[in-house]
Amino acid sequence: MSFTSEVKDEMARCEPECSHCAKATLAALVHIEGTLLFSGKGRYGLEIATEVNPAARLAVKLLHEIYDLKTSVTFRRSVLHKTPNYLVRVPMQQGLPEALLDLGVLKEDGGLFSGIKPDLVTKHCCAAAYLRGAFLGSGFVSDPKGNYHFEITVEHEELAQGMVGLMAMKDIHARVMQRRNSYMVYLKSGADIADFLTFCQAHTSALKIEDARVMKSVRNEVNRSINAEVANQAKASNAAVDQIFAMRVVVEEYGMKNLPAGLQEIIRLRVANPDMPLKELGQMANPPLSKSAVYHRIRRIEQMAREARS
Repeated sequence: MSFTSEVKDEMARCEPECSHCAKATLAALVHIEGTLLFSGKGRYGLEIATEVNPAARLAVKLLHEIYDLKTSVTFRRSVLHKTPNYLVRVPMQQGLPEALLDLGVLKEDGGLFSGIKPDLVTKHCCAAAYLRGAFLGSGFVSDPKGNYHFEITVEHEELAQGMVGLMAMKDIHARVMQRRNSYMVYLKSGADIADFLTFCQAHTSALKIEDARVMKSVRNEVNRSINAEVANQAKASNAAVDQIFAMRVVVEEYGMKNLPAGLQEIIRLRVANPDMPLKELGQMANPPLSKSAVYHRIRRIEQMAREARS
C-alpha cells in the first residue's frame, strides 16, 4: 500500500468533531470527484468516481446519514492500468437538489458554485474536515523516505485558492499552480505536510512524516560532519605535501648541515611523519614545541624555498 493510500485510509476513519464536520467532508468529495447530471429544470443526478475504496464508502455513508439519499455503487477495473474504480451513483430523487444547494455545489439561482461555501467552514474543525474530503478526493503525498511532495488537484482556481486560505488558518504555506485545465494546491516542506496531516487528524501519518524528517536531519548532519572531516584531512594532506616539497628545495639549496638546528629538527620530524598534525609534531620535538612554534618554523622554511626558486 502506498503512503497516499495509508493517509486516505486513516482520514476516512476520522470521527467528526462537530455536527457540521461530516457535511464539510462530503461537500469537498462531491466538489472534487463529483459529476452533476442535469436532465431538466430542478432535475439532477450525481455521480462520484474514485479509485479509493475508503472514499467511496465514506461518500455513501454520509449521503445516507445526512440527507437520506438513495445510492448505488459500481466497481470497475481499468483494463489498461489494472486500477480499481468505484462509481457512486445518486439518482434523481426528492431531496437531492436541496442537498446540492446545502453542499455548495449549486447556487440559489441554479448556477454552479466554483468555490467553498463559507458557512461550511466557519469553524476550524469544519475547515479541517473539508480539507480531509479534498485530500480523499484527489490528494497525493509522496513517501516521506524520499523527497517531500504533496498536492491536491481541483478544476477551479477559486476552489484551489479557498483551500489555500483554509490551510493558512494553521500557518500551512500552500501554493497554487495551474496544470493544463486544472489547478494544483501543493506543499513542498516536510513541516507543512506534517502540519496539514495533524490539522486533518491523520496523526499516525503525521508521526511518520516527523520520524522521516528526524532521520533525514540526523543523516544530513552526519554527512556534513564526514564531509567536513574529509575536507580537513585533504587540506592537511595537501599542506603536508607542500611543506615536504619546500623542505626538499631548502635542503638541496642550502644543505642540511648549514640549516639552524631548529629547522633541521622540524624537517626530520615532518618527513618522518607526513600526516601528523602540527600540534602532535611539536610534542615530538626536544624540547616540545607549541603548535604556533612549529607553524612559525615551517613558514620560515617555505619562505626560504620561495627565495631559492626566485
